[in-house]
Amino acid sequence: MKKENKIWFWSISILVLVLLTWIVINAANPNSNGSTVVTDQEWSKGSPDALVTLIEYSDFQCPACATYYQMINKLADEMGDEVLVIYRHYPLASIHPQAELAAQAAEAAGQQGAFWDMHDKLFEEQHAWSNQSDAKDIFIGYAEELNLDIAKFKSDIANSDIKDAVKDDRKSGDKALIEGTPTLFLNGEKINNPRSYDKLRQAVKDELSKIQ
Repeated sequence: MKKENKIWFWSISILVLVLLTWIVINAANPNSNGSTVVTDQEWSKGSPDALVTLIEYSDFQCPACATYYQMINKLADEMGDEVLVIYRHYPLASIHPQAELAAQAAEAAGQQGAFWDMHDKLFEEQHAWSNQSDAKDIFIGYAEELNLDIAKFKSDIANSDIKDAVKDDRKSGDKALIEGTPTLFLNGEKINNPRSYDKLRQAVKDELSKIQ
């Protein structure tokens, strides 16, 4: 083989190897660049036609998440026509032992159209259940307060499909390289957590100004 042909051969081989490596990495971590795909199955607030989507990966037992819950609820109330808010579970079970069960409780309530009611209740009452060794009875009590079908709630909270829904959110967070909670993505790009509601609102306004 001539020298020129060898150089050409090895150049093409290296290019192919780089391309294959890139494909493998992105297949394993489709959200590693911060991009996120929203589906019709998401727990959402706001207009589905909004130009801005805010995805929050959150843990019901996380104190910081309880603070951000108030800010994000306010954002959805005030800017619901301009922003679609998505909630995804990311329970940090190693430090928050009741977080997975809390996520399951929210999912179970969601089966009866009360996801956001339970979401709010879990954050508002976080101090009451987060230090318990087993908060299941407390969550059942919240379901009673929300006038849910308790037999169905008890069945759903332990249902494998409910557990899988929480795990699927966690897996998507792992692919997006989530390191802690809350983690926010604005139109697919991870952002630094705003320190106040005004800064969160401004971040959405800035994103809108790029699009409009």
